[in-house]
Amino acid sequence: MARRLSAVGGTLGAMPALLLLDAASMYFRSFYGVKGEVNAPDGSPVGAVRGFLDAVATLVGSRHPSHVVACWDDDWRPAFRVEAIPSYKAHRVAPGAAGAGGAEEVPDALVPQVGVIAEVLAAVGIARVGAPGCEADDVIGTLATRAVASGSVDAVEIVTGDRDLFQLVDEPATSPSGTPVRVLYTGRGMRNLETIDTARLAEKYGVVDGDAYAAMAALRGDPSDGLPGVAGVGEKTAAGLLGTYGSLDAVVAAAQDASERRMSPSVRGKIVAALGYLAVAPTVVHVLRDAELPAHDSALPAQPQDPETLDALAERWGLTSSVDRLLAALARAHAG
Repeated sequence: MARRLSAVGGTLGAMPALLLLDAASMYFRSFYGVKGEVNAPDGSPVGAVRGFLDAVATLVGSRHPSHVVACWDDDWRPAFRVEAIPSYKAHRVAPGAAGAGGAEEVPDALVPQVGVIAEVLAAVGIARVGAPGCEADDVIGTLATRAVASGSVDAVEIVTGDRDLFQLVDEPATSPSGTPVRVLYTGRGMRNLETIDTARLAEKYGVVDGDAYAAMAALRGDPSDGLPGVAGVGEKTAAGLLGTYGSLDAVVAAAQDASERRMSPSVRGKIVAALGYLAVAPTVVHVLRDAELPAHDSALPAQPQDPETLDALAERWGLTSSVDRLLAALARAHAG
């Protein structure tokens, strides 16, 4: 029998919120978080699928969003970033795959599960959005920026294990519509999310906002993304420079100003030696805010968009319990 949500007697909460899912971050975490083998009836691995769906159910149940988008990596290593810094994610290119468009090295057991996740999301009716030449980060940056500018929701929450997205953190005092943007960081697991807001950025990294975090990331670099950073300038030094000068451009200008006495000769030399890198680093570090995205409906579905297909997928891949949990979470969200 097709799984259809029962008629709901209420509506979503009075405070609409947009939940943006960094899908790749979530399904990789689900894949590596599986203890033991989780297989479909035909023996195919489905642990990442189950983990992903269970995570979405937990998020819907705990965060009560009115809108949800699973943001997709249509291009995990865009050409414009590789042209700026060729080492960008180069260490993660699959053997034998060359160039900016080279395939990412992904465990064989995960590859087919990504397609199943996409099929289940479509059958449930949860929007999945990617864009040519864009990473999921760029989709998230664009959707968050649009939501803040329009004032269409009361909050934007980004679920990710990628610290790059901390640059999107914003507060009502500085956003055009007074809409806060927060990151729900999955570093300690989906059931122990760390909320990253401007107060947490100041406490943990010593920077005042998301823009300052992006500048710090450019200075510090990120080995996991192949970004070299400024040699000898770590997180604390970078944060201190931004606290003194206010922006990356101002730090660079101060390093080239012989009359500036607040910067030590040692740090000045390191910044000057890295001027070429710092000229292009923002292109790589900053997520796009204006990507061209396909039309989509981000509203949290009240019932499956295609219940028959969802039933078939649940049976084929052994996903009944995970699908039921997700549908139950949707039902509770709409019941209020």
